[in-house]
Amino acid sequence: MALHFGKRDIDQPKTLNQGMATPRYGQSTGGVTTPSQPSAAVPATPDVELPSSLATSPSTSSSAPEGGSKLTVGPNIKLKGVEITDCDTLVVEGMVEATMDSRVIQIAQQGEFKGSAEIDIAEIHGVFDGNLTVRNKLVIYSTGKVTGRIRYGKVVIEEGGQLSGDIECSVNAGNKIANKHAMALAA
Repeated sequence: MALHFGKRDIDQPKTLNQGMATPRYGQSTGGVTTPSQPSAAVPATPDVELPSSLATSPSTSSSAPEGGSKLTVGPNIKLKGVEITDCDTLVVEGMVEATMDSRVIQIAQQGEFKGSAEIDIAEIHGVFDGNLTVRNKLVIYSTGKVTGRIRYGKVVIEEGGQLSGDIECSVNAGNKIANKHAMALAA
C-alpha cells in the first residue's frame, strides 16, 4: 500500500524493473512482471550479442583465472598516474598509465598500457610500453606489441606479435618474486 499525494494505492507492489525505461543487463523486456501477471520467475536471457572479436570458444578461452577482483578500463577511457594493487585481473580496453602488482593483465587490441607491471600472466592484444615482469607466462597475440624492459618466465608470441627492448627470460627471478609473495601471504 502506497500513499501518493494524499491518495491511497492498493495495487500489488511493483517489481524492481517495472517502470524502468530500459531493462537491466541480462534481462529481456519480457522478463518484467506487471501486477496483473503472476509473480512466477521468468528466466532472463540476454538480448546483447557479443561481437565475434569478444566471443570466446572453449578452445580459445584465455588462460586467466576466473573470479576474484577485476578492474576493466573501457574503450575511450584514460586512467593516468595511479598505483593498482589488490586487483586479480586488469582488463585494458582504453589507455592506462600506471604502476601495478597483480595476477593477470589482459590488454585488448585497442588497449594501451604505459608504466610498470609485475604480474603472473600477461595476455597482450594491444600495446604495452614500460617495465614488465611476468612471473609465469607472457602471451603476445598477432596484434600485440610489447616494448621496454621485459622479464618473463615463459613467453608465447603469435605470428605478427612484436617484442622489443631489454628482454630477459628470468625464471629464477620470477620464482624469487613468487616466493616473496608467498612469504608475505603466510605472515
